[in-house]
Amino acid sequence: MLFQTNKKESSYSAWYRRSINFWPCIWCSGGWITFVSGDFQELHVRLKLGIRTRNRVGTIYGGSIYSSVDPYFMLMLMQILGKDYVVWDKGASVKFIRPITDPVKCRFLISNELVETVKAQIAANGQYVFELPLQYEDDNGKVYATFIKTVYTASKEYYKQKKAATNPQTP
Repeated sequence: MLFQTNKKESSYSAWYRRSINFWPCIWCSGGWITFVSGDFQELHVRLKLGIRTRNRVGTIYGGSIYSSVDPYFMLMLMQILGKDYVVWDKGASVKFIRPITDPVKCRFLISNELVETVKAQIAANGQYVFELPLQYEDDNGKVYATFIKTVYTASKEYYKQKKAATNPQTP
């Protein structure tokens, strides 16, 4: 655990964390998930300078910085919302503030209020797009990179109808 939290891992979330860490696209990013709460509303990622992350000038490669945080809000929301919902990463922005040479960490949080807002917006509109902030920081709180993740959510039924309307079957 990289951040203080009152949440605990469950046996399922611990298994999920270990499995995801060895998924090739995650492992190759250089990021390492160190904690996933049992309710999937909190996740911690660490990133270190190493053979997979070092760039030509001896700092962490920008691609590693972004790819090591890329999928987690989507994966967390998929677990939280369940099979009746569709969740996609829709966009992202990254701001590299300073070169990274020391280990950094990132905390992903999804509040109960956000989950209720997402469900209410989907119930009212069929879909909901929103943004979530993130940052990589060191143990002293110095920020190295900030991110804004844009997430698309929808009911599975709405998404199927939308997809069918934009991709009609031709005989």
